[in-house]
Amino acid sequence: MTFVQIIDCRTSQVEELNRLMDRWVEQTRGKRTATHAVVGTDRSDAQHVVEIVEFPSYDVAMRNSQLPETDRIFREMVALCDEMPTFTDLDVVRDEALNKANARQMFEMFADGTDLALLDGVLAEGYHDHDPTNPQDVLGMDAVRREVEEWRAGFDCAFTVEDQIAEGDRVCTRWTWKGVHVGDFMGLQPSGMEVAMTGTTVHRFRDDGKIVEGWWQYDLLGLMGRLGAVEA
Repeated sequence: MTFVQIIDCRTSQVEELNRLMDRWVEQTRGKRTATHAVVGTDRSDAQHVVEIVEFPSYDVAMRNSQLPETDRIFREMVALCDEMPTFTDLDVVRDEALNKANARQMFEMFADGTDLALLDGVLAEGYHDHDPTNPQDVLGMDAVRREVEEWRAGFDCAFTVEDQIAEGDRVCTRWTWKGVHVGDFMGLQPSGMEVAMTGTTVHRFRDDGKIVEGWWQYDLLGLMGRLGAVEA
């Protein structure tokens, strides 16, 4: 279970507190167990500082606290604060990256026979798709629907999301696609062949969670080779 520690303090030396964090990051390289740290100042009180540090688990966090570098930095942090910092320890019971969920939903909708009008719920109207297998980028919802319909006509298929990484307004998804060749696809008559390929897609999201841009990488040439369209 993910564990989060919230450190709450008051200080007029915010910049020095930031430099202190920089020193801790450098001194604990290869030793620390924290995976994510955020430092924020209160918009209504600039001397109120909150630090949020994430760990894989409580036990791992305790190992981090026992590092001599952590103890030394803590004592220096106390000296910078107007009063003793307070600590809140949280076991995370829900951690949902909503943009990741929207990206997963898009892959599901592409393959599961969903009414393509419903793509408006996850893709922005001006969606811009970068696919190196297409001679031109796909722009707009009508073009996206035509693209999806072509794949659906050729294959009974499904996506499996293998990994996802989210940062800022981007989500990177590593996926596996499997299908049965049941209809005409790029001039190839149905063969009944079972095929598969892997790929990676990076999506950019706007503030309301809709996807506005996508970059795809996958082995279309390998797929066409397995279907007999090109020489191996």
